Amino acid sequence: MKLSIIIVNYNVKYFLEQCLHSVMKACAKVDAEIFLVDNNSVDGSVEMAEKKFPSVKIIANKDNKGFSKANNQAIRMASGEYVLLLNPDTVVEENTFEKISSFMDAHSDAGGLGVKMIDGSGKFLPESKRGLPTPMVAFYKMFGLSKLFPHSKIFGKYHLSYLDENDVHEVDVLSGAFMLIRKTVLDKTGLLDETFFMYGEDIDLSYRITQAGFKNYYFPETRIIHYKGESTRKSSVNYVFVFYNAMIIFAKKHFSKKNASLFSFLIRIAIYIRAAAAITSRSLKKIFLPALDAVILFSGLHFLKEYWSVNMFVNYPDEFMSVAVPGYIFLWMTSVYFSGGYDHPIKLPKIIRGIFSGTILILVIYALLPEMYRFSRALILIGAVWASISMIVVRLIINLFRWKDFMLENNLKKRLLIAADEEEGSRVLSLLKLSGSTHNFIGFVKPDQEKISSGSGKFPEFEKYVLGTGEKFREIMDVFSIDEVIFCSKDFPSNRIISYMSVPALHEVEYKIAPPESLFIIGSSSIDNPGELYVIDLNSISKSVNKRNKRVVDILLGVFFLLTSPVLLFLQKNPGGYLLNIFKVLVGNHSWVGYHSAENSGQPGLPVIRTGILNPVDMIGEKKLDEATIHRLNSLYAKDYHVNVDLNIVRKGLRQLGRVR
Repeated sequence: MKLSIIIVNYNVKYFLEQCLHSVMKACAKVDAEIFLVDNNSVDGSVEMAEKKFPSVKIIANKDNKGFSKANNQAIRMASGEYVLLLNPDTVVEENTFEKISSFMDAHSDAGGLGVKMIDGSGKFLPESKRGLPTPMVAFYKMFGLSKLFPHSKIFGKYHLSYLDENDVHEVDVLSGAFMLIRKTVLDKTGLLDETFFMYGEDIDLSYRITQAGFKNYYFPETRIIHYKGESTRKSSVNYVFVFYNAMIIFAKKHFSKKNASLFSFLIRIAIYIRAAAAITSRSLKKIFLPALDAVILFSGLHFLKEYWSVNMFVNYPDEFMSVAVPGYIFLWMTSVYFSGGYDHPIKLPKIIRGIFSGTILILVIYALLPEMYRFSRALILIGAVWASISMIVVRLIINLFRWKDFMLENNLKKRLLIAADEEEGSRVLSLLKLSGSTHNFIGFVKPDQEKISSGSGKFPEFEKYVLGTGEKFREIMDVFSIDEVIFCSKDFPSNRIISYMSVPALHEVEYKIAPPESLFIIGSSSIDNPGELYVIDLNSISKSVNKRNKRVVDILLGVFFLLTSPVLLFLQKNPGGYLLNIFKVLVGNHSWVGYHSAENSGQPGLPVIRTGILNPVDMIGEKKLDEATIHRLNSLYAKDYHVNVDLNIVRKGLRQLGRVR
C-alpha cells in the first residue's frame, strides 16, 4: 500500500462530501486507502459517507476525541508507506497523490511534506509554509512586524514570507490541513501528541520530524483548496484561548525553561490583547447600527421638540426628553429588530414595517396613560416619520461605502457564471432556483469547444446562454464583470478549477463547487460562513428571524403559563415537571417545542435547536411511529417552521407540559 489518507471530521458534512469526491478521483492512479474518523458529528456525516463512499473505512467515535487522538486511531490501522493527514474542508487535484508520492520516493531525506494551499477565493494561504514559532518569531508575528516586513528574513520567519511560494523549499512546520508523513518516520518520532486537543499538534510533529534528522518540504507543484475559517475563528474568543494555549504547551515541551517562560509570557500578553480585540470587534459590529440609530433618533426628536415648542407654543416638561423619548426610541428599535430590520442583508421594507408596528404600540400605550403623561400625539407621528427616513437614509449612506455587513439586499445580487456541460449546468441552475437564492445569472462556460458544437439538444435553453469555453474563462470573467462562479466538478477537474481560481481577477470573485449528484453547492473563503452554502432543503427554522420569533414565543408562553399555573396545574399529568419546565424555558435551556428525540442534537442533517418539551409528534397524537416517519416529521417542522406551528403543538399537548426532558 502506497498511501493511507486520514480525514478527521466534525460536523462539516457538505465540505466532507466535496473533499471525498476529490480524494476518490485522486486515488485513481495510486494504491491508497481512505480512513474517515468522525468525532461524533450530528449532521449526518457518517450516514452520508456510508451511503456515497462505501470503500472508505469509517471510524465513528461516540464522543469528540479531538484532532490528535482521532488521527492516531487511524494511523495505528494504516498500512500505507506514506500517511496523509487531510482536513475535510479541502479539495485536492486529480494528480496530487501521484505527485507527492513521487517526490517522497525521490527524496529519502523527506520526513514530511506540505503543498501549496489556496482559500475559497483563490488566494494563497501563507500557512502553507511556516517557520518554527520561537519566542522572537512569535513576537514578530503577534505584534505585526511580520506583516510590515514580509520579505525580511528576520521578521518574516513565521510564514517564511521571504520564500517564493512557487518554489520547493525546506520548511520547519507543515500545516495539519495537508500533512504527508513517511510511516517509518512516524515509527521513530511517535504519533501526534494527544496533549494537543486542537491546534499546535502539527507544529509539534513537524518539529519532532526535524529533530529525528529528517526534512520537511514545501511542495507547490500541486495545490489544494482549503476552506479555512480564518476570519471567523480569529474573531472568536474561544479560538484565541485554544490556539495560544496550544502554543504554550508546545513551548513548555520543547524549549528551555528560560525560553519557555519568555514564550509563555508573550503568549499570555497576546491572549489578553487578542481576546479583548475579539470581544471589542464583535461587540462594536453588533451595536454599531442600533447605537447610530439611537443617537440620530434622539437628536432628531430633540430638534423636533424644540421646533414644535417654538412654533406651536407648547411647553414640554423635562420628563419628555428624559423618559418619553427614550421609551419611544426603545419601542421603535425593538419593533424594527423583531421585524428583521437589523438582519443581514438589510431589507428596507422590514424597517418600515418595524417603525409602523412600533408606532401602533406607542399609540396604544399612550392612550392608556393618565392625561398628565400624554405629552404629544403629534410628535409621536412626526417622530415615526423621522425614524423611518433617518434609518433608511443612514443605511443608504453606509451602503455607498460597500461595508459587507451592512449591504442592502439588492446590492448583494451577484452576477453569476456557471462552468459546466449542459446536463450539469442545467441541474445546478435548477438547484439554485429551488434553493431560493437570488442571482443575476449571466451564462455558462463549457469545458471545451468540441462540446459546444455537439450539444445533445436535451437542454435547448442551455445553448442560448453559453458564453464560451474554459480557454476563454478569464476573458469572460472580465468582460461580463462576474462576481460569482460555480464550477461543476463532474465536468471540470479540480486542477483546472484551482488554476482558474488562482489567476487574479479585476475585482473580488466568489468561487463555489457543485459536486455531482448532490443537492448542495458549497464554497467560501471561510468554512464557518453558512451564508455561502446553497441547499435545496433550506431549513427555515435556522433563519435568524425564525430563531428570534421562536424564542419570543417561548418567553411569552412561559410567562403566560406561570401566571395561569394555579389553573393549568390541575390539567397536568406531572405538575412538578410543569413548573420546572417553565423556568427551564424562561432561562433558555429548553424550548416548548423541539424535535422528537431524547437527544435533540442527534437529529442528522437538521439544525441544532433547544431541546423541546413537546414535539411534532404531539400534533398528531400518535405515540408508536417508526423512525423514518419521526425523522420526516422533524424535517418538515424544521423546513416549514412558523410560530403558529409551535402554538398548535402546545395547544394539542397542553396536558403534557410537565413532561420530563
